[in-house]
Amino acid sequence: QVHLVESGGGLVQAGGSLRLSCAASRNIFSGNTMAWYRQTPGNQRELVALVSSGGNTNYINSVRGRFTISRDNAKNTVLLQINSLKPEDSGVYYCNTVPSQNWGQGTQVTVST
Repeated sequence: QVHLVESGGGLVQAGGSLRLSCAASRNIFSGNTMAWYRQTPGNQRELVALVSSGGNTNYINSVRGRFTISRDNAKNTVLLQINSLKPEDSGVYYCNTVPSQNWGQGTQVTVST
């Protein structure tokens, strides 16, 4: 059973920070590359950051240097620290495996100017 619960989103001003958290069921977390995805209105969901089971990370260019993804293998959680937020970072953020499985509800991030 795939179970993903995202939290930590909110409304912040540009330049602010948020920390997103994802609790995953053990059966999908263990041994898998995990990622944070983002969906904005009218656009497809895109992968913004990933972390391998061994801790290697990668980011899309637009977030590199501002986003930090990490995982806690003991707690089956994935974190996304977002700094220097920009309005274009707004959207619903989801965590999932790579490739993705069933989606959770996501958490809304809204960045105001």
